[in-house]
Amino acid sequence: MFNTLKYYKFWFAVSGIILLFGIISLSVYHLKLGIDFKGGTQLELQFNKPADVNLIHQAIDGQNLGKYQVQTAQNNSFIIETETLDKTQHENLLVALKAKAGDFTETHYDTIGPVIGKELETAAFWQLLCVSLGIVLYIGYAFRKVAKPVTSWRFGWAAIIALLHDLLFVLGFFSILGHFKGVEVDSLFVTAILTVLGFSVHDTIVVFDRIRENLKLFPGQSFEFVVNHSISQTLVRSFNTSLTVLFMLLSLLLFGGDTIRYFVLALFVGIIVGTYSSIFIATPVLVLWQKWKTKQA
Repeated sequence: MFNTLKYYKFWFAVSGIILLFGIISLSVYHLKLGIDFKGGTQLELQFNKPADVNLIHQAIDGQNLGKYQVQTAQNNSFIIETETLDKTQHENLLVALKAKAGDFTETHYDTIGPVIGKELETAAFWQLLCVSLGIVLYIGYAFRKVAKPVTSWRFGWAAIIALLHDLLFVLGFFSILGHFKGVEVDSLFVTAILTVLGFSVHDTIVVFDRIRENLKLFPGQSFEFVVNHSISQTLVRSFNTSLTVLFMLLSLLLFGGDTIRYFVLALFVGIIVGTYSSIFIATPVLVLWQKWKTKQA
């Protein structure tokens, strides 16, 4: 039987060091928000023939539009994100781009005001909060008949601690990417975060459910033994499930195009971290919490 709990200090140290970098980055650099949150204009242009991205940059620079970002997409397409453009600025930009980089078709044009962006940011926060609260209530109810010594609510809060670990890891990772690579987060990123949290808690519940069953099968054994035995029973299944998803995400990451690249990357990183935290964070937290309560008693 693989004694996971024996090395809990190592798992906590690894997570702590990685999270420290992420938290520092979030505190100093924050997340680089896309137009979904801060407001702005997004254009997608499909050129009739391969265009030089340097010429596109020159055309935009000549319009003095402030900060902007250019991303390549499939089929000779480019996605351009700028600060909010009025009708005249938009038309002038298209004329300048055609003069510099060649003929194209504008396949997408969208402008989001800062008020709408702020509303989306607030809605994203409440979504994450409601999801976390719902998870605690669900696990507390689902595990209400768990055998002693541990209580059902302790399972719920241990799962939330693991989810906070996953959330901070992914946010810190994208904060670092935003500062050094200019990667912006948008509404798709929020979707990815919610998906990661769902996958992570699903994996955690599988382990916790095995612990609940083994508490009935091994009533004379210590809680630590039951947890280690449960992890050993679910370890291979958790890794196999995650690997099948990661192989699919890797193919999307390599061949899915630029428009969904960072959405897929958030899922890819989050599922790796979620699988790790379900086994090496959530269960040690549960055991240490139980040991602490036993000493108090």
